[in-house]
Amino acid sequence: MTHAMDELRSIVMRAENKWTGTGISRVAMVRAEACADQVYQPMLHFVLQGSKTLSIGSRVSTYQAGTYFLVPVDVPATGEIQAGGPGLPYLAVSLTLEPVVLASLLLEGVNEPEQANEVCFGGVLAPAEMTDAWLRMLRLIDHPREIAMLSPMIEREILFRAIQGPLGGWLKDIARPDGRLAHIRRAIHWIREHYNEPIFVEQLAALTDMSVAAFYRHFKAITAMTPIQYQKRLRLLRARWLLLFEPRDAASIAFAVGYESASQFNREYARLFGLPPARDMARFKAEGQRGAARGQAARLLPRRDSMLSTSTSVEKAIAA
Repeated sequence: MTHAMDELRSIVMRAENKWTGTGISRVAMVRAEACADQVYQPMLHFVLQGSKTLSIGSRVSTYQAGTYFLVPVDVPATGEIQAGGPGLPYLAVSLTLEPVVLASLLLEGVNEPEQANEVCFGGVLAPAEMTDAWLRMLRLIDHPREIAMLSPMIEREILFRAIQGPLGGWLKDIARPDGRLAHIRRAIHWIREHYNEPIFVEQLAALTDMSVAAFYRHFKAITAMTPIQYQKRLRLLRARWLLLFEPRDAASIAFAVGYESASQFNREYARLFGLPPARDMARFKAEGQRGAARGQAARLLPRRDSMLSTSTSVEKAIAA
């Protein structure tokens, strides 16, 4: 396994200092000196060097080299990374999750994983078989003619190993078009589309076909936040991006992202990012992190691929 990890690191060291595409569908490499606060999309993330600490709602988790973690739904997160040592940047690989692929694996006789527990964001030590599959996946970068034929099989192998692990129940939930994750994704999609508008839990519960109590419980179990906290985190991340790239005074940006009180915005911004807006921007520019912040911009905007259409795709796969 040590040899496989060493080779994986050597491949990912070629990446630019950010999320870097590989030419392989849904697979990205990460080489980073700083952690951009962003909205994480559903993915498996495998840490190769250094460590990452993510704050997702009320949960703070640290992921060490050799572990992987799962993000089951779109979640706004803040965090920081720790290098592996001098000249050893944070390195990782990421696989965006496709419900149709997961559904097909479950239909083909993969052992049924246990039911998803309430804790989702913990790190899991990657077995040697998963590490080997990741290595074979990244080796395809140097053999582009083989990608179309081999990468889908290796993707399924990586997911197979993950389904057999402690997070398998969550992966099963992602694959189900009628499960609680599918229902909560509807609410998340609505909040992201309307992050700067008032939201009402009763309206979101109706959208997910749940009672208010059940919706609130499931939403918090999945995202580690209440719906209002989720919206607030989206607003603050969006405000930070606007402060960097569409410079205006903090009050006008506060109103643009949905706040009714500039003073409340300043307090909550400082609570999340450690400094009030003006001082945070001065720090950001001094540290030269505009590139990292720009990279998060797309992740702060609503996803146009409605989860309803994703569910339809999964239903077609199951029907087949």
